[in-house]
Amino acid sequence: MYGVYVSTVRPRLDLERIVDAATAIADEGGLDAASMRAVAERLGVTPMALYKHLDDRAALVDAMLDRVLAGVASPALTASWDDAVRSRIMAVRAALSSHAWTRQAIETRERATPRVLAHMDALMADMFEGGLSADLVHHAMHALSTRMWGFTRDVLPTPVPPDDPRERAATMAAFATAYPAIIRMATTAPHAGEACDDDAEFAFALDLLLDGIRRRHEQAWTSTGAGDALRR
Repeated sequence: MYGVYVSTVRPRLDLERIVDAATAIADEGGLDAASMRAVAERLGVTPMALYKHLDDRAALVDAMLDRVLAGVASPALTASWDDAVRSRIMAVRAALSSHAWTRQAIETRERATPRVLAHMDALMADMFEGGLSADLVHHAMHALSTRMWGFTRDVLPTPVPPDDPRERAATMAAFATAYPAIIRMATTAPHAGEACDDDAEFAFALDLLLDGIRRRHEQAWTSTGAGDALRR
């Protein structure tokens, strides 16, 4: 009777497998969960084995981020400069939204990866193709800030009112007296009291920025003099 041979040889460890494992761990438990030790355990190797392929954990996070950005599609070649910029940013937003940890990764990077630089370069190239000056492109990139990565920093949340009806009424009355504009907006705007549509709010803010940049371009805006830059 012949026995069944079962191979115990593990697949060869390479950077691709390491990034796969780290990305899966981060998707499950957040960026902090994807430690070198956790990745090594997932792959069934010692942490030291990872350092043959990566200098440190920062390099691992860089590789993870570049992997996500590699899947971002380019805009149509016929698009106007502002449509191209919008398309790139919305494509990045879509790609990163599938990996919640990417926002933390971007905000904590101390060095720009090749894919990060390529995205920034592509945005600037779109603007230059549209005839924008280097001066305006410089300021536009500052204005876009984290929006070029498809997210924005949230405003500070308003206080949560008490559950008790009487305390709630008293708190809301005091709040309305102290901050009438907030109450007016929160109670009379369309969809007041409902959760905001993050996608719609992001697109609204991005369009405002691009419209403003386009107007500056049409007006041949320059930042000549610090005072002029602020007044314009």
